[in-house]
Amino acid sequence: MDSRYLRAFVAVAETGGISAAAERLGYAQSSLSTQLRRLEDDLGVPVLARTSTGTALTDAGRRLLPYAVQSLDLEDRMRRAARDVAPRLRVGALDCLADEWTTDLLAAFQHGAAGPGTACEVDLSVGDRAFLAAGLEAGRLDLVFVYDNGVPATGPHEIVDEDRVVLVAAPEHPLAKASPLDPAALMSAEFLIVNPECTSEMLTRRYGRALGPDTRIGMATGSLAALRRMAALGRGVALIPEMAVRAELDAGDLVRLDPAVDDVTAVHIEARWRPGAEPLVRPLVALARRSAGLVSAAAGPGRPA
Repeated sequence: MDSRYLRAFVAVAETGGISAAAERLGYAQSSLSTQLRRLEDDLGVPVLARTSTGTALTDAGRRLLPYAVQSLDLEDRMRRAARDVAPRLRVGALDCLADEWTTDLLAAFQHGAAGPGTACEVDLSVGDRAFLAAGLEAGRLDLVFVYDNGVPATGPHEIVDEDRVVLVAAPEHPLAKASPLDPAALMSAEFLIVNPECTSEMLTRRYGRALGPDTRIGMATGSLAALRRMAALGRGVALIPEMAVRAELDAGDLVRLDPAVDDVTAVHIEARWRPGAEPLVRPLVALARRSAGLVSAAAGPGRPA
């Protein structure tokens, strides 16, 4: 099967329309439409349905998509191997890990910290859990780094490092002067959150109480940078992994609200990869595990111990 047809199909599936796919690939719409018709003729079934809002996958198209992505990935790897070019490793990470932990790890990896024979061309994609999970399932990502939020991974995975959760606010926030912190007063504050489920779980583990229907919530969906800025400006409090706010804590823009609390809420950093990607991802996963505690240290990027 002509890979051009598969590439056209995947582009339409990812962009949601023939016009957007043609722009991405640099084709005329008529040329792209011809390739899609030839793909359907070759398969003997329609894989796309035109709708009033764009182009949707048929049932056959949904079944085809993961195989099309895998086929294009295999073609890319074959071409790179034939030209003696380093393989391409597609890594994804949560926003709160990408700022420091993942980028430092990848810098160490690309400088050879994983050892000889592990060179890769690394692409990094940043997104939320749904984006990363979809990328793995569709074969667009080889490996993702996420915080373990108690939801079991459905594919190959391994814990590689650990962080801890801290409750933070601006220094002038009323709760910043409360010691010890009264949980009832805490729950009356406005919470700045990116993911309600994760925040509720962490609050339950630390204080025995989740976000409820009466909780005031300020959403910063998809933007950890916006959440940090909102907290630093005194908008509310945030329960967040320490790595994500270390710079603000060091600068004094944010403060910990409960320094007297002894029960540190630990969160694991987990590597998850697509089935079959083990040979490609293993060196980076091993480096992350060896560098645990170093990658996340303020001293700088992780170096193997």
